[in-house]
Amino acid sequence: MIDVDLLSVIRRWHLREGRSIREIVRRTGLSRNTIRKYLASGDIEPRYPDRRSPSKLDPFADILMGWLKRESKRHRKQRRSVRQLHLDLVKLGYPGSYDRVAAFARDWRSRQQEAKLSATKGTYVPLVFASGEAFQFDWSEDWVVIGGERTKLQVAHFKLCHSRAFMLRAYLLQTHEMLFDAHNHALVALGGVAERGIYDNMKTAVDKVRRGKRRDVNKRFKTMVNHFLFEAEFCNPAAGWEKGQVEKNVRDSRYRIWHDAPSFKTLADLNTWLEQRCKDLWKEIAHPEYPSRMVADVWEDERKQLMAVPAPFDGYVEHTKRVSSTCLILCDRNRYSVPAAFANKPVSVRAYAGRIVVVAEAQVVAEHTRVFSRHHRNGGITVYDWRHYLAVIQRKPGALRNGAPFTELPDAFKQLQRILLKRLGGDKEMANILALVLHHDEHLVMQAVEVALESGRPSQQHVTNVLGRLLEGPLPEPLDPPPVLVLVNEPIANTQRYDDLRENNHVR
Repeated sequence: MIDVDLLSVIRRWHLREGRSIREIVRRTGLSRNTIRKYLASGDIEPRYPDRRSPSKLDPFADILMGWLKRESKRHRKQRRSVRQLHLDLVKLGYPGSYDRVAAFARDWRSRQQEAKLSATKGTYVPLVFASGEAFQFDWSEDWVVIGGERTKLQVAHFKLCHSRAFMLRAYLLQTHEMLFDAHNHALVALGGVAERGIYDNMKTAVDKVRRGKRRDVNKRFKTMVNHFLFEAEFCNPAAGWEKGQVEKNVRDSRYRIWHDAPSFKTLADLNTWLEQRCKDLWKEIAHPEYPSRMVADVWEDERKQLMAVPAPFDGYVEHTKRVSSTCLILCDRNRYSVPAAFANKPVSVRAYAGRIVVVAEAQVVAEHTRVFSRHHRNGGITVYDWRHYLAVIQRKPGALRNGAPFTELPDAFKQLQRILLKRLGGDKEMANILALVLHHDEHLVMQAVEVALESGRPSQQHVTNVLGRLLEGPLPEPLDPPPVLVLVNEPIANTQRYDDLRENNHVR
């Protein structure tokens, strides 16, 4: 290959001085074809032809390109990461490194973007956040095995913008009460409250998106923000890059956390594991702006700039429900029992993330652990509290035999019921014994029933008698009077005088 100086001489001789190619060949010693090639090309700077070195990825390029095209058409939450695609190629026999696959994917995506976007679109300004300035929030959908069943989860993601410390918490629904509960737990785990919270326009926070940055914010969400004393900021519609840190965290968590997640017995066990797993990852991930420091190290510094977390927010969503004639209310397709005194009346139902509270006449009248029915083909789950039906069985003792709420009676009550229902009037006796729970401590009533069962002949009178003795408590200690009060001559009881009064002369 000739250099720039020689090419310049050749071009000047032929194009300016009009020398023939034969003379240029004689003077330079180059071949005629070489001279003709450079003069015909019009190049003013000689260049080597593009060289393409063979790669281990070449036999798998078409397969990887097909996978990338397939993943690009999927919903972003369901796309497989490049690291997962590399593992799949290794299974097919690819002997190369992950970096080569990642470079191929970057080049492919870059060419796809160039085909779709102009130069003005797809350009962004890097963001920087001060310590304690902001956190970002987002939801994601992921799957894990809970109680032996593969379960779809709604996962709340929090990420501090400066330190990059993140926290995840999983739920079965993506509703207001879950959002409030996630803030209660995550802000404590992150060590404090930043000045701003950055959200997208989720329905649990924004009722209506208006022009520019104006939003009609949900009233309960405003109340929560006011409680934690931070400023809520909402991104522009379809502008996820405005909270790009947490968006990336959603993607990264799929192979950092969910890819190798074990199975769990309950959702509470999963959330306990999630919190510890996030904190462990802080110690393993290098901070992108301070490569020599881990996320946990930068978080320790940022935590000093965060506001202390106040008391937990009372995060419930309230609904007005009417109690049915069977003393049940309906909440999310599931039914919960209410005391019989409120049957056919309206009550206030407060739905928390993990419990259902029923309020009537300014008092809490019932509280249940919240249940979730994951299958739409069934009619939901009914949660009973047998104590709510005690007033009914006083009037209808026969309902004890097949009453659904009474299948959950304690074992001692069930054993007593089996004995009493064999007797005439046993229904009424059992109803009266259960009614004792309304007026006395349930554990004392249970203890009285157990004592009566040990006798072998339990009855209502026996249980009532034992309960009375338990309620009396221990006898007081005998008094020790001072010497001044001690009698010198103690009186002697004479029972003979009572016999004298029975004589005939005293009878009237």
